[in-house]
Amino acid sequence: MSGFWGVTRAIVGREFLRFIHQRERFIAALVRPLVWLLIFAAGFRAALGLSIIPPYQTYITYETYIVPGLCAMVLLFNGMQSSLSLVYDREMGSMRLLLTSPFPRWWLLYCRLFGSTAISILQVYAFLGIAALFGITLPTLGYIAVLPGLVLGGLMLGALGLVLSSFISQLENFAGVMNFVIFPMFFLSSALYPLWKMAESSPLLRDICALNPFTHVVELIRFLLYLQFNLHAFAWVVLSTLVLSLLAVWGYDPARGLMRRKG
Repeated sequence: MSGFWGVTRAIVGREFLRFIHQRERFIAALVRPLVWLLIFAAGFRAALGLSIIPPYQTYITYETYIVPGLCAMVLLFNGMQSSLSLVYDREMGSMRLLLTSPFPRWWLLYCRLFGSTAISILQVYAFLGIAALFGITLPTLGYIAVLPGLVLGGLMLGALGLVLSSFISQLENFAGVMNFVIFPMFFLSSALYPLWKMAESSPLLRDICALNPFTHVVELIRFLLYLQFNLHAFAWVVLSTLVLSLLAVWGYDPARGLMRRKG
């Protein structure tokens, strides 16, 4: 067990050191949601009327509505950013060296996943702190209650990034794939508008949003911030995390990779 703890500490510590040395990564993680919160929300406020829907007990401002979605955005972008570093490590050879260690491959991947998730959560709380400075306040206990949702959502989106990185062989191809995944997941969700609003224009798009795992990450965070539990969203996120985690382990299977290279 001491060996497993040692490798966990080394991998997670390496993730934090990389994050500390890349200050622009932290700034970029905050700039994106703040642009939506402070600029786009001002324009959408008048166009998008919001009714009283769970978990809200009264009318809220549009800025308050999109905060959970922007928290999930931070998790999504950081998960993709971590996957980009995985592709870089594989090209440099350090990832191959890591996976040839005597420890189980799934444990090494999950250590990397835990490290990136912890960094994502720190960024989310930094964003929530800045949002509070601009008057977007939430229930005090909600900042604590949302932590399990952030952990689960971060693991799911980080596992998605692991899956993508396992199938992308070149660093220059990853940016295009990231955009192909990130923007449809974000815009086809309840991050910026409720699903009932989407159904008014297109029931089909509403159904697509309802099947989007990112939507359920957003709703899980939204309900926990208001001290409520959304069992449906929780079940979807757990199922998605398990499926994506299994795909990631399979994608990094050396035997499968060898067969693919021979083919």
